[in-house]
Amino acid sequence: MKILIIGGNGTIGRKVVERFAGKHEVLTAGKSSGDYQLDIADTDAIKALFEKAGKLDSIVCIAGEAKWANFSDLSEEDYYIGIRSKMMGQVNITRIGLQHLNEGGSITLTTGILGDHPVPMTASAAMVNGAIHSFAKAAALELTNNHRINVVCSDLVEDSQEKYADYFPGHTPVPMHKVVNGYVMCVEGRINGQVIRLKEW
Repeated sequence: MKILIIGGNGTIGRKVVERFAGKHEVLTAGKSSGDYQLDIADTDAIKALFEKAGKLDSIVCIAGEAKWANFSDLSEEDYYIGIRSKMMGQVNITRIGLQHLNEGGSITLTTGILGDHPVPMTASAAMVNGAIHSFAKAAALELTNNHRINVVCSDLVEDSQEKYADYFPGHTPVPMHKVVNGYVMCVEGRINGQVIRLKEW
């Protein structure tokens, strides 16, 4: 398969690229690294990326940002960071990417534990994660050409434990191989309209 991985140089992305590269043709895109550069909040940049990448069998997005701050400090514009990037970025990757997907191809989006179990300072991030869950389940009902869409939703991952453990008290980090297997299930399996929840508690 020819797979485009957006966010392929991130903590999770690097492991996913490594896994798929041994078996498939892998292209990567990121803000400042990879085969292509892309800001997923820029719809024109998304269109240009798919024109360059050509026909694909799978699109995986492990990118997107949202503002972390106390609820009382979040401004309207702060919310739009996550809406434009992690939410609409992934919606537009899906919407535009489907036009460049071969029959039977798949799209895999990424959220995180905050969509189900938010912690303080994550009102914006939790909101966009939950929105992507609902979006993918609804979009799956209307896909054609045997296309599929799924979401990988992981708890705190092992490789980010040192950086984020204080935000997630009591959470047991998910092993990286288990996280990667979530993406393998979505790309190489036949599931559709699913949110793959990966957690250790």
